[in-house]
Amino acid sequence: MSEPIHQEVLFKASPKQLYDTLLDSKKFSEFTGGAPAKIDHDTGGAFSCFGGVITGRNIELVPDRRIVQAWRVGNWPEGVYSIVKFELHPQGSDTRLVMDHVGFPEGLRAHLNGEQPDGGWHRQYWEPLKKYLA
Repeated sequence: MSEPIHQEVLFKASPKQLYDTLLDSKKFSEFTGGAPAKIDHDTGGAFSCFGGVITGRNIELVPDRRIVQAWRVGNWPEGVYSIVKFELHPQGSDTRLVMDHVGFPEGLRAHLNGEQPDGGWHRQYWEPLKKYLA
């Protein structure tokens, strides 16, 4: 497996706003430009984002503080899941989101980390999320 990805991003939003947006099907779809999303906001619940390109399950949910998900992309080898953890830390009226992504297939780190122009957490999540919450 590849070296883990660690990113920290500051949002002009409360931890509750971020938590709710990441776990609400309608809001997730809105901030990703209308891409279909279906998200069960309970621990153990399934999710599907970007029209089914990303699927998985919620492993641990601590309201307004932490989201841990088993996460996979549809073209990964069958049965391969990674773990994505979002930690939400209030900083005044803002929130510092700390994301750790581990266990993804070898060779995908550059894409997921945003080192290639066609993807990455920054392009697919953080940039549109900042615009949505502004």
